[in-house]
Amino acid sequence: MGKKNVLGGSLEVCSLEPITGYFRDGLCDQCQSDSGQHTVCVEVNDAFLSYSKEKGNDLVTPRAEFNFPGLVAGDHWCLCASRWLEASEDGCAPPVILNATHEGALEIITMADLEYHQLQK
Repeated sequence: MGKKNVLGGSLEVCSLEPITGYFRDGLCDQCQSDSGQHTVCVEVNDAFLSYSKEKGNDLVTPRAEFNFPGLVAGDHWCLCASRWLEASEDGCAPPVILNATHEGALEIITMADLEYHQLQK
């Protein structure tokens, strides 16, 4: 059985450039070893990037030792479900890409919240 997204379909790739996901395979997959549960695919924006940095998670600064280029507004990225929920509660949640968000995110975030914040194209 394949990996499912929050809509019940096949989990789609979140981003290959920059490469994201716990396994750095482009998918916001769920697994036991990922205590952060990087299951929410988002399109980062400047407000969220600033918020995340204030919370101690600098996603902007490149880190060559981790092969991390740093994110800019418009990049797609797999976020920890709990961090996304925290950002949502603080009014800074970045838009969600539902077809690339793992169904496991629903263990922490309601579908209504994800739909409310879904990326509008």
